[in-house]
Amino acid sequence: MKAYPDRLPPEALEEELSSAEPWYVVQTRYRFESKVAAQLRGKGVETFLPLVNESHRWSDRQKTVSLPLFSGYVFVRLQPSAPWRTRVLRTEGVMGFVQVHGDASPIPSRQIDDLRRLLAQKLPCALHAFLRVGQRVRIRGGCLDGLEGVLAQSSRKTLVISIGCIERSVAVTIEGYELELV
Repeated sequence: MKAYPDRLPPEALEEELSSAEPWYVVQTRYRFESKVAAQLRGKGVETFLPLVNESHRWSDRQKTVSLPLFSGYVFVRLQPSAPWRTRVLRTEGVMGFVQVHGDASPIPSRQIDDLRRLLAQKLPCALHAFLRVGQRVRIRGGCLDGLEGVLAQSSRKTLVISIGCIERSVAVTIEGYELELV
């Protein structure tokens, strides 16, 4: 059996994911992301609102502002039962769940974990056009070891992590990291 010093073995991970509540994406009104996330946390719903810092300059001052990485979306983790869905949908600023073929589409926990790890490293990242084609790669070594995404440039310097159901992606420069095909 392989050793996994920094993560669970595959069997334990599959068991953990099957017992965990799934993640979903909630669409919000314009500039309501933080308010929706706070209200949902107050209702006992686990939320994830990825934020990035941007520097804004006015004529008299400069300020760093935290903005949502995916404008108009908040990730929520909950049971897909009717009472929880209703509780979320009755939150001010929520427009609905992002749906695929008429059903709320769950997000793999791996994608949420990858986004959290990426943002925790404070690397410069920017929104990237959604990609449907390209090779899936995994970073080997360094602080981003195990992070998966789509190789966006042949120069092997840009990795894209895509969230399929909202058709949004994040690109990060990964110069100096070794990549392997998934």
